[in-house]
Amino acid sequence: MKIRAAVLNAPNEPFRIEELTLDPPQRGEVLVRISAVGVCHSDWNLVTGATKHPFPVVPGHEGSGVVEGIGEGVHDVAVGDQVILNWAPACGHCFYCRKDRPNLCDTYTAPIWAGTMLDGTTRLHRANGENVYAFCGLAAFATHAVVPRESCVVIRKDVPLDVAALVGCAVATGVGAAMFTAGVKPGDSVLVLGCGGVGLNIIQGARLCGASTILAVDTQWVKIWIAKHFGAHSVVMATDDIVAITKHHTAGRGADHVFDATGVPSVQERALDCVRPGGTLTLAGLAPMGTATNFPSGLVTRQEKTIRGSYYGTVDAARDFPMLVELYRAMRLNLDDLITRRYTLEDINTAYQDLASGTLARGVIVL
Repeated sequence: MKIRAAVLNAPNEPFRIEELTLDPPQRGEVLVRISAVGVCHSDWNLVTGATKHPFPVVPGHEGSGVVEGIGEGVHDVAVGDQVILNWAPACGHCFYCRKDRPNLCDTYTAPIWAGTMLDGTTRLHRANGENVYAFCGLAAFATHAVVPRESCVVIRKDVPLDVAALVGCAVATGVGAAMFTAGVKPGDSVLVLGCGGVGLNIIQGARLCGASTILAVDTQWVKIWIAKHFGAHSVVMATDDIVAITKHHTAGRGADHVFDATGVPSVQERALDCVRPGGTLTLAGLAPMGTATNFPSGLVTRQEKTIRGSYYGTVDAARDFPMLVELYRAMRLNLDDLITRRYTLEDINTAYQDLASGTLARGVIVL
């Protein structure tokens, strides 16, 4: 079938809207009509070259839509189902899946980063026969996508799909980082560095977990009221003395939990100074490939500070996406106000200019 998609041909180039051919779903695959896709920094990393990936590629990994077709062997998804797309599909039987860490499933890791389906082939092609790769196995910046069955999480039909799309990355990553990776407990103190889509959801996750003190840091003044709106008790500018301010709010100790949502190594290093002895630094922001962070190992040892990575919020998508949707329906998780602006697919370059300028909590491409 013919579809429209936003194609990135090389780093440091704009997205281009093209007509592509999409193959029908093969065994274990699902055809989804895309409804909405979040404007996420992870896709921007393809543009800047911070993430290495085969080109040409259709990005888009935070999406939702409606099932329009199923391949052979798919019995638990039906045409007409509303789904949230999961960019870290899990096979259910590899070492990590058996260890209850489906977000680290190694069956899908290689093909996902190769931009192909599980069989090593692509479903997207240009008119001249050239293959086009799929970012995160989804390629959601398009009118339709063929994805693995494991990438489809069926949800109730009374949830707006533009809101539901956010669950597929920013909400799961942020709420999950607080709830599952770090395990914030009632009464804990929390500091969040970076108040974009992931950071705002870390704040929401910490609030859901019962944190008594939630501090947030950002470089943009506009983010102060946004972060407070989502549950931060105090928000400071990145140029302030965040170590002193954190200790001021935590009886001189430092925070129980510090979360980095920026992925910037220098910010991560600074974040460790805000962690109390015995506390935890959780790295939820995705740093550019090949970068390194220099932590003082002697201090980490003497003060028993823990540094943890959080990939996709340590979520089990099949279990946790419906749970997050139910929290939204119960008005305990604010997803509506995350959307700063909606765009058409043709406006995708404007959307990423807005993201780069720091003016968005979350933008959404609506198809």
